[in-house]
Amino acid sequence: MAKGALNDEQLREYERNGFVLARGMFDDEETSLLRRAAREDRDLDQHSFGRGDGEGGRVRLSLWNHPGDTLYGMFARCESMVDSAEKILGGEVYHYHSKMIMKDAKVGGAWTWHQDYGYWYQNGVLAPLLTSAFIAVDPATRENGCLQVIRGSHQLGRIDHVLTGEQAGADQERVREVLKRLELVHVEMEPGDTLFFHCNLLHRSDQNHSDQPRWSMICCYNAARNDPYKESHHPRYTPLQKVHDSAIKETGLRRFADTHADVAWLEGEKDRSARSLKDSRDRPIG
Repeated sequence: MAKGALNDEQLREYERNGFVLARGMFDDEETSLLRRAAREDRDLDQHSFGRGDGEGGRVRLSLWNHPGDTLYGMFARCESMVDSAEKILGGEVYHYHSKMIMKDAKVGGAWTWHQDYGYWYQNGVLAPLLTSAFIAVDPATRENGCLQVIRGSHQLGRIDHVLTGEQAGADQERVREVLKRLELVHVEMEPGDTLFFHCNLLHRSDQNHSDQPRWSMICCYNAARNDPYKESHHPRYTPLQKVHDSAIKETGLRRFADTHADVAWLEGEKDRSARSLKDSRDRPIG
């Protein structure tokens, strides 16, 4: 069963570094269920879309706004995850969205340097009171494009972002200077490890040139008191119903096709956060 919420020492590490890695947050059985469900889920595949990385590669992902009652929803709603997010953000949270990043062997694209709040800001979210929980579905290594983060970069505040390829990317000149002063960390993970990170933490990942896939599920949470002031393609405050950690195994291989719940899939062309930015050549995107 999931290990439980982050402890005080882990919370201090998060506050200091902008991230904390909870090793083995989910056990082998839970992670195997998640991996099998995702690999065999036709709905997940059919709702996937791509994002060009500006380097000739393409990232494939599926994104849904409401957790629902699938296996994926049990991960997003379980006490270990939600209690951790509430400790980090200092109060009630709601599910901002979840996504499955499908970085397939040989073809999985890169993510450019960015902060999540760099483009969530465009959605009417006034304060950087959001956190993300990155669950490793497969092993994440340098070879298959593990996440890279800049330790302490959450303390820099929101950096200007432009469109890089089809992704929101942080100002490259500023990132180069940041890397001269702060530590670059390659976050290598085993399945079931979970990385909690601040919405202003600079992070990226390389293309996957290896023979091994690197899938991950990311659950994003917003503080209830940080309800966006306008509508966007991600939800405003919606009460989140927590479930016991045991619900993951009890739910088993319940995929999206096995439920009538509306999870509000995000279609690629409706993702306006990045497209509202200028491109890296300073042309407005229209």
